[in-house]
Amino acid sequence: MHIEINGVNLVYDDSGGEKIPFVTLHGGPGMGSRKGDWAAFQPLTDTFRLISYDQRGNGESEGREPYSHEQFVADLEGLRQKLNLGRIVLLGGSYGGFIALEYALRHPENLHALILRDTAASNKYQYTAKQRALASGLPMDGERLDRLFSGRLTSDEDFRESFAMIQPLYTVRRDPEEEARRLAALPFRYQTHNWAFRRNQPNYDLTARLPEIKVPVLVTVGRHDWITPLEASQELHRLLPNSQLVIFENSGHSPHVEEQERYLQEVRNFLQRHLASQI
Repeated sequence: MHIEINGVNLVYDDSGGEKIPFVTLHGGPGMGSRKGDWAAFQPLTDTFRLISYDQRGNGESEGREPYSHEQFVADLEGLRQKLNLGRIVLLGGSYGGFIALEYALRHPENLHALILRDTAASNKYQYTAKQRALASGLPMDGERLDRLFSGRLTSDEDFRESFAMIQPLYTVRRDPEEEARRLAALPFRYQTHNWAFRRNQPNYDLTARLPEIKVPVLVTVGRHDWITPLEASQELHRLLPNSQLVIFENSGHSPHVEEQERYLQEVRNFLQRHLASQI
């Protein structure tokens, strides 16, 4: 489905109905897509109205600057208003977690609860992520890695080749066939990535403001996440006053896929506790 928000055409999926809205924010600016979350969280449609969308400059949605955190938050709020969603459950994964936290600070009155998946409150983990990549034993081009993390990619194909280099780091169990399939399916858009990593990331730090977020928060993370590591989620849990931390021992960056059954059960348990009278 298509919807115009703030002058940009966004593509979204919506399971519909009168249930509590469960909105997902994908990560990976410039290569993210609604499709992964839409597939992973389908089982929740028995209880929630699932809505997943491609953010501007991502997936099948139109690309138009700015790709700032402020604009991503404004687009989410525009979507919420245009679909008449009222209060929502918001899940943000990876970079989508950055936007989810920003949204929670700007629009707390619109949230039932917040779910964070493998994300961070600041940019301070980027250096250690690069060091992990270089020490991983995988073939790494240091110059290409620097360009990826600093937002200096030169084309969509440059983006694709750069991500191919680090893709094996994301999961605990390697599956070259699945990696190749995913690489072929991802919609790489280097300009969105460059904006995010050159302009947004250097100034991203919400650490001091986390105590302002009072809504219930479920913080989830894979034990072996290389890019937004366990320490980042532990920090979130420590500073978010109404939070719960769940660690997935057999996962990397995507426990909602690597341990899907348990992940969904933890989400259900969390929401049942906090929204029991409304589910």
